[in-house]
This record gives sequence, C-alpha cells and structure tokens, in this order.
Amino acid sequence: MADARKRNPGQAPAAKTSALPAGASGQAYLFLTITALSWGGNAVAGRLAVGEISPMALTSLRWLIVIALMVPLARRDLVAHWPTVKAHWPRIAAMATIGFAVFNALMYIAAHYTTAVNLTIIQGGIPIMVLFGALVVYGTRITALQVAGMLVTLAGVATVAAQGSLATLLALSFNPGDVLMLFACVAYAGYTLSLRSRPAMPQMAFFTVMAMIAFVATLPMLAVETALGLTVWPGLEGWLILAYVSLLPSLIAQLCYMKGVELIGPGRAGLFVNLVPVFGAMLAVAILSEPFRLYHAIALALVLGGIALAEKGRG
Repeated sequence: MADARKRNPGQAPAAKTSALPAGASGQAYLFLTITALSWGGNAVAGRLAVGEISPMALTSLRWLIVIALMVPLARRDLVAHWPTVKAHWPRIAAMATIGFAVFNALMYIAAHYTTAVNLTIIQGGIPIMVLFGALVVYGTRITALQVAGMLVTLAGVATVAAQGSLATLLALSFNPGDVLMLFACVAYAGYTLSLRSRPAMPQMAFFTVMAMIAFVATLPMLAVETALGLTVWPGLEGWLILAYVSLLPSLIAQLCYMKGVELIGPGRAGLFVNLVPVFGAMLAVAILSEPFRLYHAIALALVLGGIALAEKGRG
C-alpha cells in the first residue's frame, strides 16, 4: 500500500486535471480499482500461503520474479541513472529493506497467526501513521480534524487488535499476528515518509532498483528461516500464490497506480487506496470464509471514517 499524500515508487508525474481527455476519469477509476483490489488481495494470499510456502521463501521469490520482469522494461533508464543510484545507495538500500522486504516479511509471518480481515483493516492505519510521522519528522502542520481522524482510525485499529474486547485492550493481551502487522505498518509508513526526498530518477527504474535491493535484503532472513528448518518451498498451489503476489500486488498494481495518477493526479488517485481494507475484508470473507464479526464492521467504519476526517482536514 502507498499513502495518498506521498509519491509511489511506480507513480508517474501528476497530470493536469483541467483538460482531461474524454473517458480519462473512467479509465483512471478502473486502473485504481484494480490497484486497490490487488493490494487488498495480498493479505488473503498471505493466509493462503500458510503451509504452502513459508514467509521468507514467498518474500524472496516474489522480488526475484519482479526483477526478472522489470529489468527488461527499465534497462535503459537503469543504465542511464546508475550514477544516481550509486550516489544515494545507502538511502535507497534502507528504503527498499524497510518498505519492501521487512513490510512484506512481517505481513506474511503475521498471516500465520491472525486473519486476513484483521491484516487488511490494520493496514488502513498506514495513512494516519504517515500523517503523524510527517508531523514528527518534517514538522508538517496538522489540523484539529486531522488529529481527530488519527484518533478515530487508531481506535479502529485498536478494536481489531483487541478483538472488540475492552478487557483484552486493558490487559494488553493481543494476537501476535496483529502486533506483527502493526510493526509492518509502522515500517511501511517510515518508507512512505522517505519517498518525499527520494533520488530524482524515473519511477520505473527506481522501483526496479528497490526490488533488486529488497531481494538481496531478504536473503539473510531466508537463510535464518532455512537454518531453523522452517522453509517450505512451493508446490503447485504455492507457485500460484507466488505468481499472484508477484504479478498483481507487486507489478500490475504499481503500473495501474502510475497510470491512474497520470490521468487524474495524485490527490484524487490516492483516495482509492482507502479501498484496500474494504476489498481485503470482502475477499477474506469470500475466499477464505473468514468470519466478519460486529467488531470488524465497527473497526472498518472507524478506520475509514478517520481517514475521511483526516482528508477533509487537509482542506
């Protein structure tokens, strides 16, 4: 997932929306809906992967496949802008490790302990974490409505983590998967904040470099998983899951998001990211037959309501 207010690694420069070609909005809505649906399905894929492919095998092979697909597409820009990559190597390495490797690894590990419904609703807190991070790191001014939005969204995330139980919340007794997902979201929020000052180079080339580094960063974690005897290499179903997370959330969704931003601008396009927890919860119920309880509905309403308040507060 990417935050609405920050640049995405696959994002094209914003196009002016004052003179949109006929049908541009409709095309953009289609591309952005595909993006949100793909990202929402990533948590479901993580749950389906349990027993079929281990978390670090899934994370490592995912980025290896992305690299194989992206390098031919971005080869010329990679060669042309390699001096930029070398000049900013430590920063890019940190961004890729935190945003691509750590986030996905934590999410796939969390999927062993919690539901996909929980995973996707907790992800809805990322935009609010980014808003708070922008205040702390950059001193970005926030309004009273944005503060209210943060509190409402965090209440929604807490509702999921506590499974709707005040006693659980007061006792600080949480599902370990929910806690891991919270850490994953903090990691992705930090990555998103760092995009504000990312090196100037074409987005496709930048995304490809990030994928390369993410793959390398996962190798030590894969080695630990293997040494502990926890690695599960994919069979047929595992390869299908791997194909999905490589092609849709990692690649096609990025390209669709880039095109959507190009057509209608980042502000309007970013609002579609708020559909990720909605689609994720729907897919979890439909595909995994996970229960959707009253506290899930309350939490989802709080998360989306808080985001809406924060978006309104921007004006």
